[in-house]
Amino acid sequence: MKKERLIIIAAISVVLFGSVNAQNLKNAEIEVKVSSQCSMCKATIEKALAFEKGVSRSSLDLETNTVTVAYKPGKTSPEKIRKAISEAGYDADDVAANQKAYLKLPDCCKKPADRHSDHSGHND
Repeated sequence: MKKERLIIIAAISVVLFGSVNAQNLKNAEIEVKVSSQCSMCKATIEKALAFEKGVSRSSLDLETNTVTVAYKPGKTSPEKIRKAISEAGYDADDVAANQKAYLKLPDCCKKPADRHSDHSGHND
């Protein structure tokens, strides 16, 4: 009888602690500093992250050039998120932009030193 109780208590403990641990890993959020320049950058970065497995939402603040990303740790990681941003052509924290992708960006999305034309009137 005591052995059965111990087994039941152990089983309940495993279930309870397992579900609490799973809830903690269900969602996470990070902020990544990016090299965005305009509203086209915002759309490009958010679209790239929408296709990243495990990302549930992202929002880029153009004033701070920071993208907030909600994701599922079991499906992706901050490193993979930064790589996805880099593959879209943008710097992501200390991960440099993929050079081929960066060169394909519209002129307005490139860093000011790399632009071919004057975008002083570009409001986005």
